[in-house]
Amino acid sequence: MSQALRVLAVGAGYFARFHHEAWQRLPQTELAGIVDANIDRAAAVGLPAFASLGDALKAGVPDIIDLIVPPEAHRALIGEALRAAPRAIICQKPFATSLEEAKALTQAAEAAGIPLIIHENFRFQPWYRALKTLLDDGSLGDFHQATFRLRTGDGQGPRAYLDRQPYFQTMPRLLIHETAVHWIDTFRYLLGPVTGVYADLRRMNPAIMGEDAGLVIFEFEDGRRAVFDGNRHLDHASENTRLTFGEGLFEGSKASVVLTGDGALHRRAFGAMATDEILAARNWPGFAGDCVYALQAHVVAALNGACGFENAARDYLFVREIEEAIYRSAAQERRIAL
Repeated sequence: MSQALRVLAVGAGYFARFHHEAWQRLPQTELAGIVDANIDRAAAVGLPAFASLGDALKAGVPDIIDLIVPPEAHRALIGEALRAAPRAIICQKPFATSLEEAKALTQAAEAAGIPLIIHENFRFQPWYRALKTLLDDGSLGDFHQATFRLRTGDGQGPRAYLDRQPYFQTMPRLLIHETAVHWIDTFRYLLGPVTGVYADLRRMNPAIMGEDAGLVIFEFEDGRRAVFDGNRHLDHASENTRLTFGEGLFEGSKASVVLTGDGALHRRAFGAMATDEILAARNWPGFAGDCVYALQAHVVAALNGACGFENAARDYLFVREIEEAIYRSAAQERRIAL
């Protein structure tokens, strides 16, 4: 058996725990240490703890550096990580503070010859992987439209987001930049390149700075469409509204598929009343269908030569470009071509 890949995780905040747990569960990896400016928080994980990436690298260069930090920290940490020359760097989304910064970091990684992978994990959720198979094998016929209704139910009142991710309140861009970016990437994964967008965004909660509701229409080749309908004030029928984050409908000429809040997929043939279950609901470990684990396992497989990298930084720049187009569309109240 090959030696386990050593992983250094930079970040010990709310979401980092999902990364830590997944790395420790992967049989091909060893989580060698945790970096966080709050050294007590890093130490609480129970592994070697460091107050800075520089301190951690003095103990040795890992195979993978996993940056689980906000966009404001990406530039400095990616630069420091590239100088250390690990085999790969994973960077949490949203990638960088601007499209220009994201491009510069991508170029720096390519010049160094080090894979830079953006941790955009929703495309790795099991329901979207199963749906991709149906789209690719023609089971749905000619595909016409995807619709996703985001209904997290956590955006009401003056205390919205404070218990879990308080920085949401002060983000000037919230719904698209922080949340809908997951579906920008997922729609691209399912349907291919986006050719145009139209967006209508609004802020409903006066306690926050950014938008928390909106509609986005995505255009694809061959006339296909996708609709993202997001409203963080409303919920959906699920014991855990953060499993799927909402409900989806995917429609083709032969059949349509419904994604329910429990993570199940149900297919209905065109003209039929009955449905068959494509993917059953189950109690997934980890986060949102265990998609953090799935992404990390994919990176390990790619490093071992079993596949190519999904969401390499160069490809992910298209996600950032689409995001910028959505905000321009909302501001200018018009369709933006891509």
